[in-house]
Amino acid sequence: MKYLISSFVLASSLMLPQLAMAEVEVVVHPSNSAALDKDSIKRIFLGKTRAFPGGGEAVPIGLKEGSAENQEFTKSVLSKTPKQLKAYWAKMVFTGKGTPPRQMDGTAQILELIAANPNLIGFVPAGTASGGVKVVGKF
Repeated sequence: MKYLISSFVLASSLMLPQLAMAEVEVVVHPSNSAALDKDSIKRIFLGKTRAFPGGGEAVPIGLKEGSAENQEFTKSVLSKTPKQLKAYWAKMVFTGKGTPPRQMDGTAQILELIAANPNLIGFVPAGTASGGVKVVGKF
């Protein structure tokens, strides 16, 4: 019986990460012609650069902390756990070296803001991007 319970717990824990995965798309204004790779996106969202590779101000925005998409973006693009990212931004804010990206309540708000402002870059759940934005990466 112990073996059966142990096997069930192990199998459940191995399947849990797959259930939590939520692909995200990184989006920008359609007029943005900058070539953005994963490293460029990471540098923008970690505050290491404030400009797109081709020039122009880059202002990152994202979904609220705790959302599946936020967690996937943090893991896949930023190569951090949510806890590590929180500690990173606490240090950056405390030392005066940066502020974290603004967090929005929903996908529609992000898409609307980016469609209206060529300086913004954000991430949304895969498949939700509209014609008012351009997808530059899928993770």
